[in-house]
Amino acid sequence: MAAPTFDLQAHSTCSDGTLPPAAVVARAAAAGVELLALTDHDTVDGVTEALAEAARHDGLRLVAATELSSLDEDREDLHVLGYGVDHTDPAFLEALTVFRADRAARAGRMADALRAAGWELDAGPLDARRAAGRPIGRPHLAQAAFGHPANAARVAAEGFAEPGGLLEAYLVPGAPAYVRRTTPTVAEAIATIHAAGGVAVWAHPFWDLERDSDVADAIDRFAALGLDGVEAFYLTHTREQTLMVASACAQRGLLTTGSADFHGPQHPRFHAFRAFDLHGLTPDLGPIATWSL
Repeated sequence: MAAPTFDLQAHSTCSDGTLPPAAVVARAAAAGVELLALTDHDTVDGVTEALAEAARHDGLRLVAATELSSLDEDREDLHVLGYGVDHTDPAFLEALTVFRADRAARAGRMADALRAAGWELDAGPLDARRAAGRPIGRPHLAQAAFGHPANAARVAAEGFAEPGGLLEAYLVPGAPAYVRRTTPTVAEAIATIHAAGGVAVWAHPFWDLERDSDVADAIDRFAALGLDGVEAFYLTHTREQTLMVASACAQRGLLTTGSADFHGPQHPRFHAFRAFDLHGLTPDLGPIATWSL
């Protein structure tokens, strides 16, 4: 049976997207997506709203999901997607609360580091997110610095055309204001997803690592920890990278998923559904292909 038209990673205002969950679902339906996952970072807060909207669109099924930012040895912020999780399970929700608390503490430390580096931050939007119970991530911190009038001359001097440039200069591993998380590890993320009844998939491997050998080694290690699949089909993956990941997964009996990683219509890169290529390959979505709520 052919796989449905799928896009298995999307973000809403519940994490670092710019549209509410219902609007994300509506836009996916308009793009012809038949199987969608809302994968906000460290939360399933948008799933109920997304489910209600999905019920309004014939031919669209929604998979309850999340994306957990995880640690792996010296590598930071590897993302593990959890599909088919029970988004009402108390133990799962408590684990996400712990992960978000670590994320919030980290955001505070990075905000302090940006200020120490001489950047003013527009506190209003950050305070509004905190008051609404929404997480603060690096894109929000970058926007808070980029948009502050006191930073206009410096933004121009350093050549930042949009907040993403500031993020990449100051808030990525090795940059002056970057602070790593403390939990969960990849193993903990996988175990948490499994305990909630889901399957665990490593997101965009070539976003995190550069060399084929490093990706292959990580797939081996993560598979030994119980990883169920890898996001082989991804907006920024080349044909060669896609073929390499798909082959590695086939050899190890792992699922292969894909996404355009939608963050909002104005995002410079992640702004359109279905904007990834299968390169003639057949994905193996396993149980994800038939899950819906």
